[in-house]
Amino acid sequence: MGGVPWRHIRYDNLPAAVAKVLRGRTRTETARWLAFRSWYGFEAFYCEPGPAGAHEKGGVEGDLGRFRRRWLVPVPKVASLAELNALLAEADASEDERRIAYRAATVGEDFTAEQAFLRPLPGEPFETAATLWPLVDRYSRVSIGKCRYSVPAHLIGSRVRAMLSANELRIFDGSKQVAAHPRLTAAGAEHLELDHYLEILARKPGALAGSAALAQARAAGVFTSVHDAFWAAARARHGDGAGTRALIEALLLHRRMPPGAVIAGMRAALQAGSCSADVVAVEARKHAAAAPGGDTGTAWPALPRPRRSRAAVVTLPRRQDALPPDRRPAPSVAAYDQLLSVPPASGGGA
Repeated sequence: MGGVPWRHIRYDNLPAAVAKVLRGRTRTETARWLAFRSWYGFEAFYCEPGPAGAHEKGGVEGDLGRFRRRWLVPVPKVASLAELNALLAEADASEDERRIAYRAATVGEDFTAEQAFLRPLPGEPFETAATLWPLVDRYSRVSIGKCRYSVPAHLIGSRVRAMLSANELRIFDGSKQVAAHPRLTAAGAEHLELDHYLEILARKPGALAGSAALAQARAAGVFTSVHDAFWAAARARHGDGAGTRALIEALLLHRRMPPGAVIAGMRAALQAGSCSADVVAVEARKHAAAAPGGDTGTAWPALPRPRRSRAAVVTLPRRQDALPPDRRPAPSVAAYDQLLSVPPASGGGA
């Protein structure tokens, strides 16, 4: 809404906020909900449960039914939660032109008049995502809510910080975000990114063709027909193993260059009859520099820093004065010469 209501917001005892309904309007609120209300600084008005509080909700439930019948019948078919949210946002924006009976102004005009009375929002939004600490398994995945998500291979065996929100999952290694996935809803589903497995596939190139990460990359349109053509040409020239490694080297360029530039570099390399990742990098830089507003120096993300070792590192300060002379005699190993003479073996007879 662009602001905070100055009085209160009415709620129908939602479980995320109300842990227990007490006498009258007294409620035991959840700790997370109290933190949310304190962050934005508003009061909550809880309706009476059951028929006794039906009149306190106004026409909210009736209006929800009208919105559902208008925009969600028949049930929309979407590929992701993000697409569904975009559909709902578009429908919500269309509601601004609606006129309620016996009112001269539209819904959007009435809201514009009331928006000026809202209190300003805090400088930063409240983090509503749940914080989890999953362990990365040997397949470079984390399991959250019966679903699995990939992370970079160098994190195998480590615990990472995961922020799970209604729509997405963000995974952090320390303070750096290393992965982002759409939130999955079906039990047993998994979302894998091919980029997370490139270091492993470089050592085992034969696993790439049948990998689930490659199938998902193809389905998402990330692994294009240009990648397939480059892969086929590299295998025809260098063999399956070396050709797949050449493709992986080209795929690693996506970490430093825009996707469109890398694909253009692959296409140019194929036209020149080359299957070298170095040629792809050169042609990709040329394409990025020739693009409108192209800046090869600042437009690309920096390489991630290597994970810091857990071993302690001690830095010794440099001595300001010269070391004193060492007058001790040089060490000698003469005492051990007696071990060089082997006594003759004693024999015995029956």
